[in-house]
Amino acid sequence: MKKIALVSHGCAKNLVDSELMLGLLAENGYEITLDEKDSDVVIVNTCSFIHDAEKESVDSILELINEGKKVIIAGCLAQKHGEELKKAIPEISALVGTTDFPKLLKVLKSIENGEEYIDEVSEKPEYFYPENIKRQQITVGASSYIKIADGCNYRCGYCIIPYLRGDYHSRKIEDIVEEAKDLVKKGVTEIILIAQDTTAYGIDLYKKPMLAQLIKELNKIEGLGWIRTMYAYPTTMTDELLDTIASCDKAVKYVDIPLQHSHPDMLKRMNRPAFDYRKLIANIRKHIPDVAIRTTLIVGYPGETEEEFEDLYNFVKDMKFNKMGVFEYSREKGTPSYSMKPQVPKRIMHQRRKKLMELQQGISKKINEGFIGKTLPCIIESLSDDGYVVARSQYDAPEVDGVVYIKTDEPLVPGDIENVKITSCDEYDLVGEMG
Repeated sequence: MKKIALVSHGCAKNLVDSELMLGLLAENGYEITLDEKDSDVVIVNTCSFIHDAEKESVDSILELINEGKKVIIAGCLAQKHGEELKKAIPEISALVGTTDFPKLLKVLKSIENGEEYIDEVSEKPEYFYPENIKRQQITVGASSYIKIADGCNYRCGYCIIPYLRGDYHSRKIEDIVEEAKDLVKKGVTEIILIAQDTTAYGIDLYKKPMLAQLIKELNKIEGLGWIRTMYAYPTTMTDELLDTIASCDKAVKYVDIPLQHSHPDMLKRMNRPAFDYRKLIANIRKHIPDVAIRTTLIVGYPGETEEEFEDLYNFVKDMKFNKMGVFEYSREKGTPSYSMKPQVPKRIMHQRRKKLMELQQGISKKINEGFIGKTLPCIIESLSDDGYVVARSQYDAPEVDGVVYIKTDEPLVPGDIENVKITSCDEYDLVGEMG
Protein backbone atom coordinates (compact mmCIF):
# COMPACT_ATOMS: atom_id res chain seq x y z
CA MET A 1 0.00 0.00 0.00
CA LYS A 2 2.68 2.49 -0.92
CA LYS A 3 0.40 4.60 -3.13
CA ILE A 4 -2.02 6.90 -1.31
CA ALA A 5 -4.66 9.18 -2.81
CA LEU A 6 -5.77 12.44 -1.23
CA VAL A 7 -8.95 14.50 -1.77
CA SER A 8 -8.97 18.00 -0.27
CA HIS A 9 -12.15 19.97 0.56
CA GLY A 10 -12.73 23.40 2.05
CA CYS A 11 -10.71 26.57 2.45
CA ALA A 12 -7.13 27.56 1.63
CA LYS A 13 -6.18 26.83 5.27
CA ASN A 14 -7.34 23.26 4.74
CA LEU A 15 -5.41 23.07 1.48
CA VAL A 16 -2.19 23.86 3.39
CA ASP A 17 -2.99 21.01 5.82
CA SER A 18 -3.54 18.67 2.85
CA GLU A 19 -0.14 19.70 1.45
CA LEU A 20 1.47 19.03 4.84
CA MET A 21 -0.11 15.56 4.90
CA LEU A 22 1.27 14.89 1.42
CA GLY A 23 4.70 16.11 2.52
CA LEU A 24 4.67 13.79 5.53
CA LEU A 25 3.71 10.81 3.35
CA ALA A 26 6.25 11.63 0.62
CA GLU A 27 9.07 11.94 3.19
CA ASN A 28 8.16 8.48 4.45
CA GLY A 29 8.30 6.71 1.12
CA TYR A 30 4.66 6.82 0.06
CA GLU A 31 3.76 7.57 -3.54
CA ILE A 32 1.09 10.24 -3.77
CA THR A 33 -1.76 10.61 -6.24
CA LEU A 34 -4.55 13.15 -6.46
CA ASP A 35 -6.59 10.72 -8.57
CA GLU A 36 -8.54 8.55 -6.15
CA LYS A 37 -8.97 5.88 -8.84
CA ASP A 38 -5.22 5.16 -8.59
CA SER A 39 -5.19 3.92 -5.00
CA ASP A 40 -7.15 1.61 -2.71
CA VAL A 41 -6.60 3.95 0.23
CA VAL A 42 -7.91 7.52 0.10
CA ILE A 43 -7.45 10.30 2.66
CA VAL A 44 -10.32 12.80 2.53
CA ASN A 45 -9.40 16.09 4.22
CA THR A 46 -12.83 17.45 5.11
CA CYS A 47 -14.48 20.79 5.79
CA SER A 48 -17.17 21.34 8.39
CA PHE A 49 -17.53 25.12 8.45
CA ILE A 50 -21.14 25.21 7.26
CA HIS A 51 -23.74 22.60 6.36
CA ASP A 52 -23.13 22.79 2.59
CA ALA A 53 -19.41 22.15 3.08
CA GLU A 54 -20.17 19.13 5.27
CA LYS A 55 -22.53 17.74 2.66
CA GLU A 56 -19.87 18.05 -0.06
CA SER A 57 -17.35 16.18 2.14
CA VAL A 58 -19.85 13.43 3.07
CA ASP A 59 -20.95 12.94 -0.56
CA SER A 60 -17.34 12.42 -1.61
CA ILE A 61 -16.74 9.91 1.25
CA LEU A 62 -19.84 7.86 0.35
CA GLU A 63 -18.86 7.82 -3.32
CA LEU A 64 -15.39 6.47 -2.46
CA ILE A 65 -16.80 3.80 -0.14
CA ASN A 66 -19.19 2.70 -2.87
CA GLU A 67 -16.14 2.26 -5.11
CA GLY A 68 -14.67 -0.11 -2.49
CA LYS A 69 -11.93 2.25 -1.24
CA LYS A 70 -10.49 2.29 2.27
CA VAL A 71 -11.32 5.81 3.44
CA ILE A 72 -9.46 7.83 6.09
CA ILE A 73 -11.48 10.88 7.12
CA ALA A 74 -9.20 13.71 8.23
CA GLY A 75 -9.83 17.27 9.37
CA CYS A 76 -12.87 19.17 10.54
CA LEU A 77 -15.61 16.59 9.94
CA ALA A 78 -13.70 13.96 11.93
CA GLN A 79 -13.05 16.47 14.72
CA LYS A 80 -16.65 17.67 14.87
CA HIS A 81 -18.58 14.42 14.60
CA GLY A 82 -16.10 11.70 15.62
CA GLU A 83 -17.90 8.54 16.71
CA GLU A 84 -21.24 9.74 15.24
CA LEU A 85 -19.54 9.64 11.86
CA LYS A 86 -18.37 6.07 12.38
CA LYS A 87 -21.92 5.04 13.35
CA ALA A 88 -23.37 6.80 10.30
CA ILE A 89 -20.76 5.39 7.89
CA PRO A 90 -19.47 2.14 9.49
CA GLU A 91 -17.29 1.33 6.44
CA ILE A 92 -14.76 4.12 7.14
CA SER A 93 -11.27 2.88 8.02
CA ALA A 94 -10.01 5.73 10.22
CA LEU A 95 -10.70 9.16 11.69
CA VAL A 96 -7.89 11.69 12.07
CA GLY A 97 -8.61 15.00 13.87
CA THR A 98 -7.72 18.53 12.73
CA THR A 99 -4.52 18.61 14.78
CA ASP A 100 -3.66 14.91 14.55
CA PHE A 101 -2.42 14.54 10.98
CA PRO A 102 1.19 13.83 12.11
CA LYS A 103 -0.31 10.48 13.29
CA LEU A 104 -1.21 9.55 9.69
CA LEU A 105 1.81 7.23 9.40
CA LYS A 106 0.69 5.26 12.44
CA VAL A 107 -2.85 5.05 10.99
CA LEU A 108 -1.59 3.77 7.63
CA LYS A 109 0.60 1.14 9.32
CA SER A 110 -2.44 -0.06 11.31
CA ILE A 111 -4.50 -0.34 8.11
CA GLU A 112 -1.64 -2.24 6.44
CA ASN A 113 -1.64 -4.62 9.43
CA GLY A 114 -5.31 -5.38 8.87
CA GLU A 115 -6.86 -3.24 11.62
CA GLU A 116 -10.46 -2.48 10.70
CA TYR A 117 -10.85 0.92 12.34
CA ILE A 118 -8.51 3.49 13.93
CA ASP A 119 -9.59 6.61 15.83
CA GLU A 120 -6.98 9.37 16.15
CA VAL A 121 -9.05 12.40 17.15
CA SER A 122 -7.74 14.50 20.05
CA GLU A 123 -10.50 15.53 22.42
CA LYS A 124 -9.02 19.01 22.85
CA PRO A 125 -7.51 20.17 19.55
CA GLU A 126 -4.44 22.43 19.68
CA TYR A 127 -2.97 23.34 16.29
CA PHE A 128 0.80 23.78 16.23
CA TYR A 129 2.19 24.08 12.69
CA PRO A 130 4.48 21.07 12.03
CA GLU A 131 7.62 22.97 10.94
CA ASN A 132 9.51 19.71 10.44
CA ILE A 133 7.22 18.68 7.55
CA LYS A 134 7.89 20.12 4.08
CA ARG A 135 4.67 20.88 2.24
CA GLN A 136 4.19 19.01 -1.03
CA GLN A 137 2.21 21.46 -3.07
CA ILE A 138 -0.87 20.39 -4.96
CA THR A 139 -0.77 23.53 -7.05
CA VAL A 140 2.37 25.50 -7.74
CA GLY A 141 1.19 28.46 -9.75
CA ALA A 142 1.62 32.19 -9.71
CA SER A 143 0.55 32.34 -6.07
CA SER A 144 0.74 30.22 -2.96
CA TYR A 145 -0.82 30.37 0.50
CA ILE A 146 1.22 30.51 3.69
CA LYS A 147 -0.52 29.67 6.95
CA ILE A 148 0.93 32.04 9.55
CA ALA A 149 -1.21 30.79 12.46
CA ASP A 150 -4.13 28.49 13.23
CA GLY A 151 -6.84 28.22 15.85
CA CYS A 152 -8.84 31.16 17.17
CA ASN A 153 -9.30 32.93 20.51
CA TYR A 154 -12.56 34.61 19.50
CA ARG A 155 -15.92 32.94 20.03
CA CYS A 156 -18.17 34.42 17.34
CA GLY A 157 -21.73 33.18 17.79
CA TYR A 158 -22.01 31.43 14.40
CA CYS A 159 -18.55 29.87 14.16
CA ILE A 160 -17.48 26.31 14.96
CA ILE A 161 -13.77 26.83 14.14
CA PRO A 162 -12.37 27.42 17.68
CA TYR A 163 -14.02 24.17 18.82
CA LEU A 164 -12.44 22.30 15.90
CA ARG A 165 -8.98 23.90 15.91
CA GLY A 166 -8.37 25.09 19.46
CA ASP A 167 -6.83 28.39 20.57
CA TYR A 168 -4.69 30.66 18.42
CA HIS A 169 -1.07 29.62 17.79
CA SER A 170 1.30 31.69 15.64
CA ARG A 171 4.36 30.46 13.77
CA LYS A 172 7.74 32.16 14.22
CA ILE A 173 8.60 34.96 11.79
CA GLU A 174 11.83 33.24 10.68
CA ASP A 175 9.96 30.00 9.81
CA ILE A 176 7.43 31.90 7.68
CA VAL A 177 10.16 33.91 5.91
CA GLU A 178 12.07 30.68 5.21
CA GLU A 179 8.96 29.08 3.70
CA ALA A 180 8.31 32.17 1.57
CA LYS A 181 11.89 32.06 0.23
CA ASP A 182 11.46 28.38 -0.70
CA LEU A 183 8.25 29.18 -2.56
CA VAL A 184 9.93 32.01 -4.49
CA LYS A 185 12.70 29.56 -5.51
CA LYS A 186 9.96 27.27 -6.87
CA GLY A 187 8.65 30.12 -9.04
CA VAL A 188 5.87 31.57 -6.87
CA THR A 189 5.34 35.32 -7.44
CA GLU A 190 2.62 36.10 -4.90
CA ILE A 191 2.31 34.81 -1.36
CA ILE A 192 -1.02 35.00 0.45
CA LEU A 193 -0.92 35.09 4.24
CA ILE A 194 -3.79 33.20 5.87
CA ALA A 195 -4.99 32.25 9.38
CA GLN A 196 -8.38 32.24 11.08
CA ASP A 197 -7.44 35.86 11.92
CA THR A 198 -4.21 37.20 10.44
CA THR A 199 -4.19 40.48 12.38
CA ALA A 200 -3.79 38.65 15.72
CA TYR A 201 -0.56 37.17 14.36
CA GLY A 202 2.24 37.08 16.93
CA ILE A 203 0.31 38.13 20.05
CA ASP A 204 0.74 34.68 21.62
CA LEU A 205 4.46 34.40 20.73
CA TYR A 206 5.71 37.97 20.92
CA LYS A 207 3.11 39.51 23.29
CA LYS A 208 2.04 42.04 20.66
CA PRO A 209 0.58 41.98 17.11
CA MET A 210 3.44 41.32 14.66
CA LEU A 211 1.79 41.15 11.24
CA ALA A 212 3.28 44.54 10.27
CA GLN A 213 6.76 43.29 11.23
CA LEU A 214 6.21 40.04 9.28
CA ILE A 215 5.18 41.97 6.14
CA LYS A 216 8.32 44.14 6.44
CA GLU A 217 10.52 41.02 6.65
CA LEU A 218 8.78 39.36 3.68
CA ASN A 219 9.08 42.61 1.70
CA LYS A 220 12.89 42.12 1.71
CA ILE A 221 12.71 38.79 -0.18
CA GLU A 222 14.35 39.08 -3.58
CA GLY A 223 12.26 37.79 -6.47
CA LEU A 224 8.96 37.98 -4.57
CA GLY A 225 6.34 40.03 -6.42
CA TRP A 226 3.33 40.47 -4.16
CA ILE A 227 2.32 39.91 -0.52
CA ARG A 228 -1.41 39.62 0.16
CA THR A 229 -3.08 39.29 3.57
CA MET A 230 -6.52 37.72 4.07
CA TYR A 231 -8.94 37.48 7.03
CA ALA A 232 -8.23 40.62 9.05
CA TYR A 233 -10.21 41.35 12.24
CA PRO A 234 -11.76 44.79 12.92
CA THR A 235 -10.20 45.52 16.32
CA THR A 236 -6.62 44.64 15.33
CA MET A 237 -6.54 46.65 12.10
CA THR A 238 -4.02 49.12 13.54
CA ASP A 239 -2.62 52.27 11.94
CA GLU A 240 0.84 50.67 12.10
CA LEU A 241 -0.39 47.74 10.00
CA LEU A 242 -2.15 50.03 7.50
CA ASP A 243 0.95 52.22 7.13
CA THR A 244 3.08 49.10 6.58
CA ILE A 245 0.77 47.90 3.77
CA ALA A 246 0.88 51.41 2.28
CA SER A 247 4.67 51.74 2.44
CA CYS A 248 5.90 48.23 1.51
CA ASP A 249 6.18 48.06 -2.27
CA LYS A 250 5.40 44.30 -2.41
CA ALA A 251 2.32 44.49 -0.16
CA VAL A 252 -0.71 44.72 -2.45
CA LYS A 253 -3.07 47.59 -1.67
CA TYR A 254 -5.86 45.24 -0.69
CA VAL A 255 -7.54 44.69 2.66
CA ASP A 256 -9.74 41.67 3.33
CA ILE A 257 -11.75 42.34 6.50
CA PRO A 258 -14.81 40.16 7.10
CA LEU A 259 -17.18 42.48 9.02
CA GLN A 260 -20.24 40.13 9.09
CA HIS A 261 -22.75 42.94 9.85
CA SER A 262 -23.09 46.66 10.58
CA HIS A 263 -25.85 46.99 13.19
CA PRO A 264 -24.41 47.22 16.75
CA ASP A 265 -27.19 45.06 18.29
CA MET A 266 -26.64 42.38 15.69
CA LEU A 267 -22.85 42.50 16.19
CA LYS A 268 -23.35 42.10 19.96
CA ARG A 269 -25.56 39.05 19.39
CA MET A 270 -22.90 37.64 17.07
CA ASN A 271 -20.30 38.25 19.79
CA ARG A 272 -18.40 40.50 17.37
CA PRO A 273 -16.80 43.91 18.05
CA ALA A 274 -19.72 46.37 18.08
CA PHE A 275 -18.44 49.78 17.02
CA ASP A 276 -18.83 52.14 14.07
CA TYR A 277 -17.40 50.30 11.07
CA ARG A 278 -17.87 53.37 8.89
CA LYS A 279 -15.00 55.06 10.77
CA LEU A 280 -12.89 51.93 10.37
CA ILE A 281 -13.40 51.87 6.58
CA ALA A 282 -12.68 55.61 6.33
CA ASN A 283 -9.46 55.10 8.31
CA ILE A 284 -8.28 52.25 6.03
CA ARG A 285 -8.90 54.44 2.98
CA LYS A 286 -7.11 57.39 4.60
CA HIS A 287 -3.95 55.34 5.30
CA ILE A 288 -3.82 53.36 2.03
CA PRO A 289 -4.66 55.49 -1.02
CA ASP A 290 -6.27 53.47 -3.87
CA VAL A 291 -6.94 50.52 -1.53
CA ALA A 292 -9.38 47.78 -2.54
CA ILE A 293 -11.45 46.62 0.44
CA ARG A 294 -13.06 43.20 0.50
CA THR A 295 -15.58 42.12 3.11
CA THR A 296 -17.95 39.25 3.83
CA LEU A 297 -21.33 39.59 5.51
CA ILE A 298 -23.90 37.27 7.05
CA VAL A 299 -27.65 37.66 6.55
CA GLY A 300 -30.31 35.81 8.53
CA TYR A 301 -28.44 35.43 11.81
CA PRO A 302 -30.99 34.56 14.55
CA GLY A 303 -33.12 37.54 15.45
CA GLU A 304 -32.08 39.72 12.48
CA THR A 305 -34.93 42.23 12.13
CA GLU A 306 -36.00 44.10 9.01
CA GLU A 307 -34.59 47.27 10.57
CA GLU A 308 -31.18 45.62 11.20
CA PHE A 309 -31.08 44.34 7.63
CA GLU A 310 -31.94 47.82 6.31
CA ASP A 311 -29.02 49.17 8.36
CA LEU A 312 -26.74 46.64 6.66
CA TYR A 313 -28.14 47.48 3.21
CA ASN A 314 -27.50 51.19 3.71
CA PHE A 315 -24.04 50.47 5.09
CA VAL A 316 -23.12 48.53 1.91
CA LYS A 317 -24.65 51.28 -0.24
CA ASP A 318 -22.56 53.96 1.51
CA MET A 319 -19.27 52.07 1.94
CA LYS A 320 -19.01 50.94 -1.70
CA PHE A 321 -16.80 47.94 -0.99
CA ASN A 322 -14.61 46.92 -3.93
CA LYS A 323 -15.32 43.24 -3.27
CA MET A 324 -18.02 41.63 -1.17
CA GLY A 325 -19.35 38.16 -0.40
CA VAL A 326 -22.62 37.43 1.42
CA PHE A 327 -23.39 34.21 3.29
CA GLU A 328 -26.77 33.05 4.49
CA TYR A 329 -26.52 32.09 8.17
CA SER A 330 -25.89 28.37 8.63
CA ARG A 331 -27.14 26.87 11.89
CA GLU A 332 -24.33 24.72 13.30
CA LYS A 333 -24.57 22.43 16.32
CA GLY A 334 -22.05 23.35 19.01
CA THR A 335 -22.15 27.11 18.27
CA PRO A 336 -23.72 29.66 20.65
CA SER A 337 -26.26 30.70 17.99
CA TYR A 338 -27.62 27.18 17.46
CA SER A 339 -30.36 27.54 20.09
CA MET A 340 -30.94 31.29 19.69
CA LYS A 341 -34.46 32.43 18.81
CA PRO A 342 -36.06 33.45 16.56
CA GLN A 343 -34.34 31.66 13.68
CA VAL A 344 -34.86 33.56 10.40
CA PRO A 345 -36.76 31.60 7.69
CA LYS A 346 -34.65 30.40 4.72
CA ARG A 347 -36.88 32.28 2.26
CA ILE A 348 -36.12 35.61 3.97
CA MET A 349 -32.37 34.82 4.06
CA HIS A 350 -32.44 34.16 0.28
CA GLN A 351 -34.23 37.47 -0.37
CA ARG A 352 -31.82 39.44 1.81
CA ARG A 353 -28.74 37.90 0.23
CA LYS A 354 -30.12 38.53 -3.28
CA LYS A 355 -30.91 42.16 -2.44
CA LEU A 356 -27.37 42.81 -1.13
CA MET A 357 -25.67 41.07 -4.06
CA GLU A 358 -27.73 43.02 -6.60
CA LEU A 359 -26.73 46.25 -4.86
CA GLN A 360 -23.08 45.16 -4.85
CA GLN A 361 -23.15 44.27 -8.55
CA GLY A 362 -23.97 47.87 -9.40
CA ILE A 363 -21.24 49.19 -7.07
CA SER A 364 -18.69 46.73 -8.48
CA LYS A 365 -19.55 47.62 -12.10
CA LYS A 366 -19.06 51.32 -11.37
CA ILE A 367 -15.70 50.69 -9.68
CA ASN A 368 -14.57 48.52 -12.62
CA GLU A 369 -15.62 51.18 -15.15
CA GLY A 370 -13.23 53.54 -13.33
CA PHE A 371 -10.31 51.32 -14.45
CA ILE A 372 -11.08 51.67 -18.18
CA GLY A 373 -8.21 53.48 -19.89
CA LYS A 374 -5.86 52.86 -16.94
CA THR A 375 -2.84 50.55 -16.92
CA LEU A 376 -2.67 48.01 -14.09
CA PRO A 377 0.12 45.61 -13.15
CA CYS A 378 -1.39 42.11 -13.44
CA ILE A 379 -0.11 38.68 -12.48
CA ILE A 380 -0.40 36.14 -15.31
CA GLU A 381 -2.28 32.98 -14.34
CA SER A 382 -3.32 30.83 -17.31
CA LEU A 383 -4.89 30.64 -20.76
CA SER A 384 -8.68 30.58 -21.06
CA ASP A 385 -10.52 28.19 -23.40
CA ASP A 386 -11.38 31.01 -25.78
CA GLY A 387 -7.80 32.21 -26.27
CA TYR A 388 -7.63 35.00 -23.68
CA VAL A 389 -4.83 35.13 -21.15
CA VAL A 390 -6.26 35.09 -17.60
CA ALA A 391 -4.57 37.42 -15.12
CA ARG A 392 -5.33 39.20 -11.83
CA SER A 393 -4.69 42.74 -10.67
CA GLN A 394 -3.43 43.45 -7.16
CA TYR A 395 -7.06 44.27 -6.29
CA ASP A 396 -8.19 40.66 -6.80
CA ALA A 397 -7.43 37.65 -4.59
CA PRO A 398 -7.41 34.25 -6.33
CA GLU A 399 -10.62 32.18 -6.31
CA VAL A 400 -12.79 34.76 -4.53
CA ASP A 401 -12.47 37.91 -6.67
CA GLY A 402 -12.54 38.79 -10.35
CA VAL A 403 -9.93 38.32 -13.08
CA VAL A 404 -8.46 40.32 -15.96
CA TYR A 405 -8.83 38.83 -19.44
CA ILE A 406 -6.02 39.94 -21.76
CA LYS A 407 -6.40 40.00 -25.56
CA THR A 408 -2.93 39.31 -26.88
CA ASP A 409 -0.93 37.15 -29.28
CA GLU A 410 2.21 37.56 -27.18
CA PRO A 411 3.31 34.46 -25.26
CA LEU A 412 2.97 35.39 -21.58
CA VAL A 413 4.56 33.44 -18.73
CA PRO A 414 2.40 32.42 -15.72
CA GLY A 415 3.70 34.16 -12.59
CA ASP A 416 5.08 37.17 -14.45
CA ILE A 417 3.65 40.59 -13.58
CA GLU A 418 2.81 42.58 -16.73
CA ASN A 419 1.30 46.02 -17.35
CA VAL A 420 -2.19 45.69 -18.83
CA LYS A 421 -4.28 48.54 -20.26
CA ILE A 422 -7.94 48.04 -19.30
CA THR A 423 -10.34 48.42 -22.24
CA SER A 424 -13.71 47.13 -20.91
CA CYS A 425 -15.37 45.38 -17.97
CA ASP A 426 -18.44 43.70 -16.55
CA GLU A 427 -19.63 43.57 -12.90
CA TYR A 428 -16.72 41.48 -11.68
CA ASP A 429 -14.05 41.07 -14.38
CA LEU A 430 -11.88 43.38 -16.47
CA VAL A 431 -10.72 43.04 -20.08
CA GLY A 432 -7.48 44.55 -21.30
CA GLU A 433 -4.55 44.50 -23.70
CA MET A 434 -0.83 44.67 -23.19
CA GLY A 435 0.02 48.21 -22.11
